[in-house]
Amino acid sequence: MVGPGRHIDAITDAIENNNGFIGLNLLIDENTGDDSELTESMIYKTGVVAKIFKKLNLPDNGVNILINSIRRYRIVRFESLAPIVRVEPMYIPEVSNVKTDEDALEMKAFTRALIAEVKEVSEDNPLFTEEMRLTMVNVDEPGKLADFITSMLNVERAKQQDVLEMLDVKERMLIVLDLVRKEKEIVKLQHKIQGKINETVQKQQRDYFLKEQLKEIQKELGIATDEKSKTLERFKKALAELTVGEEVKEKITQEIEKYEMTDSHSPEFSLTRSYLDTVLTLPWNTESVEAIDLKKAKKLLDQDHYGLTDVKERILEFLAVRKLKPGTKGSIICLVGPPGVGKTSMGKSIAGSLNRKFFRFSLGGMRDEAEIKGHRRTYIGAMPGKIMQALKIVKTKNPVIMLDEIDKLGSSYQGDPSSALLEVLDPEQNVAFRDHYIDMPFDLSNVLFITTANTIDTIPRPLLDRMEVIRLSGYILEEKMKIAEKYIIPRQLERHGLSTKNLSFDNNALSRIISGYAKEAGLRNFERNIEKVCRKVATEVATKGSGVSVRIDLKNVETYLGKEIFNDDLTSKVAAPGIVIGLAWTELGGSTLTIECIMAPSKKQQGNINLTGRMGEVMVESAKIAYSYVRSIATSYKVSEEFFEDNMLHLHIPAGATPKDGPSAGITMATAMFSLATGKKVRDDIAMTGELSLTGKVLPIGGLKEKVIAAKRTNFIRRIVIPKLNEKDLEEIPSYIKKGITFIPVEAYPEVIKAVFR
Repeated sequence: MVGPGRHIDAITDAIENNNGFIGLNLLIDENTGDDSELTESMIYKTGVVAKIFKKLNLPDNGVNILINSIRRYRIVRFESLAPIVRVEPMYIPEVSNVKTDEDALEMKAFTRALIAEVKEVSEDNPLFTEEMRLTMVNVDEPGKLADFITSMLNVERAKQQDVLEMLDVKERMLIVLDLVRKEKEIVKLQHKIQGKINETVQKQQRDYFLKEQLKEIQKELGIATDEKSKTLERFKKALAELTVGEEVKEKITQEIEKYEMTDSHSPEFSLTRSYLDTVLTLPWNTESVEAIDLKKAKKLLDQDHYGLTDVKERILEFLAVRKLKPGTKGSIICLVGPPGVGKTSMGKSIAGSLNRKFFRFSLGGMRDEAEIKGHRRTYIGAMPGKIMQALKIVKTKNPVIMLDEIDKLGSSYQGDPSSALLEVLDPEQNVAFRDHYIDMPFDLSNVLFITTANTIDTIPRPLLDRMEVIRLSGYILEEKMKIAEKYIIPRQLERHGLSTKNLSFDNNALSRIISGYAKEAGLRNFERNIEKVCRKVATEVATKGSGVSVRIDLKNVETYLGKEIFNDDLTSKVAAPGIVIGLAWTELGGSTLTIECIMAPSKKQQGNINLTGRMGEVMVESAKIAYSYVRSIATSYKVSEEFFEDNMLHLHIPAGATPKDGPSAGITMATAMFSLATGKKVRDDIAMTGELSLTGKVLPIGGLKEKVIAAKRTNFIRRIVIPKLNEKDLEEIPSYIKKGITFIPVEAYPEVIKAVFR
């Protein structure tokens, strides 16, 4: 019997001493190595006696033998395990159980079924040679046939042992038939997998051959042979058409050569291609042809905007200079005004009058310098900045680019965008602007930049220095009514599918909407209220039919808009001493402030003045200056010093949730304190603005136009006290706004006292 590591000795011994007979038993664990120490428990007890017909020594010291199994045996006992395994066998006869003709027929049927199944499997099994197939057909004993077929199947060692130990021939054939059918299923699955693989391989081979043929055809026709070559030709052609400086041309040429040498599967390939696509689509030479017609431009501005005479004049001056000297770079225009006054639409009108492309993007909240100057190409996902992206989109080198909300720029650890804008907006620097992504000089001097802001206070001074500020101050009631009639109502009727037959507005109703619901300097909230009315009427028309006709008048305004939001009762009634109306400037335009002052018995530890109304630091200082000055002059106006020593003055500005700051309420706060101290009531038709110095001088303020418009909107202020040094600013205010208002210029506070009391 053969054991691990001893098969050559066992075979030689069998041939010499046993007439070529040998016992073959399977090891229970097929992983048992040649060096394992053999034990009885490692060997299956049932094996076969085999006759060795031929022995062939191989060059690698192995042995190739041809055997024929003769009969089964079972090990009775082991005589030795080393060096040769010797056992005492007991030969086992087969059990045929063929007793009747019916049993014989059944066995014959089993044999045929087994041969038929094996024939299908044998076609794909390399072990089944033609000689084997003939041998299988000629085996006349069913048991031997089952054994022969099992030896040819690729089955587990345990299954082979099960067949070997099955002495009942019929049961053995059933086991083998089941093994053959399982092998058949595996072969089918193998065919299916192989078919898919072959199909994929064939498709790939077919595609490859077709592509190669296409390349040869394209080569014969002189067409680019693949996508990379096609793109490369496009890049080279685009470069040849460019008229650029040597630095730019050399840089693009290097990138094209890099693209040509880079493998298409490399990550660098797609990055280089994206870069070249961006650079070569920039409008290095393309520009819009300006057609400046001042009459047409004036007509266009008047058509798109009502009022704003000074703004239109400045724009026409700008256009006139460009017409006389086209190469003039000009200044950067900054449109400053409250929300909703038409800053963005004014920019579009300028672009239209110049016959240039228009592009707008917002700077509000921008904190990353790369948004302006682009990312460096070493970063993942790098892209050019907003300026170069805009030029790529408009496809012209001289568009009008609007930088919206420039006063809301931020800064962070990622850089300062406002500093990056300095290079963009400075005509002396932007002739060779370098975007970090493009990394080549690009001339931005032909671009007309227009910026917008609600206030200039938050714009960095170096950036503001590069811009010319044009103020859009807002609209008074008469202007809003004209704009509603000419622009807003027709636009909203069209958007809501209504006609003038379905909806119309009475002038008194429009006036009430403006004063009661949309008192802001801009038009956005006013248009929102008109839109609200249109929606409600559209619902009625959709429900009841197109015959619905609604006219908005004083009686039904509240039906469509609800209760009024703004109420002038507080500011229109100067009911007692200590109440004064002031004028202020905010980001939303001019507004009126009612300043109230009362007195209360004071304890020394409480202090002499209390300030409320969410005042900023500058306004608090102005209030303290006003208190000190009024106290210093009080005795001259028969006010005893005990009034200030025994009483605490409480100064309050209503609308406490709204932040307020600035020095221009100085004379207003002083007047409130003076009125309370003297017991004199201030005129109820007067408002005032001006900064107060500690010695009583009235200093100039800003935003006079916005403040006058705010006073005009109240409909009850007839007199305005202003600093003498602001008198020149009255020339910039249109006469129809100043109509009905008396301006009282003052240099020192005693003049204010004479003006405000009857």
